[in-house]
Amino acid sequence: MKVVIIGGVAGGASAAARLRRLSETLEIIIFERGEYISYANCGLPYYVGGVIAEREKLFLQTPAGFGKRFNIQVRTRHNVQRIDRHNKQLQVENLETGKVFNESYDKLILSPGAEPLKPPIPGIDLEGIFTLRNVPDTDRIVSYVEAKKPKRAVIVGAGFIGLEMAENLHKRGIFVTIVEMADQVMTPLDYEMAAAVHQHLKTKKVEFYLKDAVQSFVQKGKKLGVALQSGRELESDLVILSIGVKPESNLARDCGLEIGPAGGIKVDEHLMTRDPNIYAVGDAIEFRNPIIGVQMIAYLAGPSTKQARMAADNILNHNRFSYSGTIATAIAKVFDLTVASTGASEKLLRQHDIPYRSSIIHTASHAGYYPNAQPLTIKIQFAPDDGKLYGAQIVGYTGVDKRIDLIATVIKCGGTVYNLTEIEHAYAPPFSSSKDPVNIAGFVAENILEGMVEAVHWYDVTNSDPKTDLLLDVRNDDEVENGFIPNSQHIPLDELRDSLDELPRDKRIIVYCAVGLRGYLACRILMQNGFDRVVNLSGGYKTYEHTACEQSNEDIYEHLYIAKDDLIYSSEPHESDSDK
Repeated sequence: MKVVIIGGVAGGASAAARLRRLSETLEIIIFERGEYISYANCGLPYYVGGVIAEREKLFLQTPAGFGKRFNIQVRTRHNVQRIDRHNKQLQVENLETGKVFNESYDKLILSPGAEPLKPPIPGIDLEGIFTLRNVPDTDRIVSYVEAKKPKRAVIVGAGFIGLEMAENLHKRGIFVTIVEMADQVMTPLDYEMAAAVHQHLKTKKVEFYLKDAVQSFVQKGKKLGVALQSGRELESDLVILSIGVKPESNLARDCGLEIGPAGGIKVDEHLMTRDPNIYAVGDAIEFRNPIIGVQMIAYLAGPSTKQARMAADNILNHNRFSYSGTIATAIAKVFDLTVASTGASEKLLRQHDIPYRSSIIHTASHAGYYPNAQPLTIKIQFAPDDGKLYGAQIVGYTGVDKRIDLIATVIKCGGTVYNLTEIEHAYAPPFSSSKDPVNIAGFVAENILEGMVEAVHWYDVTNSDPKTDLLLDVRNDDEVENGFIPNSQHIPLDELRDSLDELPRDKRIIVYCAVGLRGYLACRILMQNGFDRVVNLSGGYKTYEHTACEQSNEDIYEHLYIAKDDLIYSSEPHESDSDK
């Protein structure tokens, strides 16, 4: 059997290696349009920033080395122009010689990837404007930076790659400005989680403009003029376009394969196209999202390599394995912060009219009595009836990666928030607490589902009516000095039982503390003393502060203090508080 693979990066190379491990007798050919195969695409921004110092470390395999090890014909600089499905033939151009020839196949795997969006903005082809998709793109950026020594850079688009580029150009001493059309960075996140990233970017002196877009680029002497739709004009020495990507599905479309509503190649559960001899994997395909049930594309290396392995197995094992889809688990380093997400966000659930509840916790990365515990923010979305887990987002400094992986595993297995409460984790004070943040996220959601407390969110507070709602601040006196929600009544938690007569019983009482835990305790006191309209502000004042209020240049966690009792206060607590 002869298997031909179009595309030799993550998906294509993984499929080829798996095919060879399964069979020594197959004839395997890879056609790759570029010069390189099997390189660390996700590491490219870090090479630009000098974090990865040696260019050679980006290459997991050379074409020659890969071909020799796996006995595969690796043909780089070859562009497949056309697929003739009827005759099972490919029309291929050798980009080095210009020669065009035909190649036959028995089975074909499409792994063409995705290409950067490059909208028809006037001046977009000027020198000094780059996209970042592959090694040649990276080489051009690095050469330009080393030759021109730019002082200012504009990054258009604030997705994961855009922010990684912002950090790495910043590492090279370049003043960075980000322009983003949306009202937040990292649009897969919900707004309140992205707001945490906004604040952190400000501490790094990264300039950014939200709800704005580039209208044109012009050459201004040795500089680039960047005109925004708002009328603002920026000057820059370097521009990185990180607007997004689209699947390279033209080759599949032209040969009559089905293209889905998201623009990707449509495949079945076996990763097979409508042609039983053609499979497709990676960034070019779309697949039914297992949470919201619609066709989506996940531009992620992890799913690509897993799909490639499965497609290779199905070619040789008569479609034995079924693909369940990806929940798009992703993570990024943004300067000192780590930002991660998995599953469906609140905005995605709303968009598809899926009933949900959500909760936010601010907790510590490890035991508060052990040095250097850092705040960690976790938001989860779940079904309002059975607590099925839909998605999660985490922002913090340490321990984000292992928590998002735990939650992603529960989601992939169809689990609930109750499963989060039962997760058994490795515990020692330097690594966690006896109740891990993932457990705590489950406990909070469980309390909501079981009617122990009703949660409201920052946007509910901004829309509250003083005629019908009372805002009750139960933090300590010194915490209130650092800020409070307007029109709040202040009664510290430890004085609440003696102050019940000061509270109205004909209004809804919205309770808040620094991060939500003491607010929950206050709600339980009130509810068991006859107050039947009591709700807790999810995420507490901290979430409200960096979303609804004007954001400052201060770090979002600057005033947070993790006490030895693992509670988080918005100022250093008195000894008597942390001893309780």
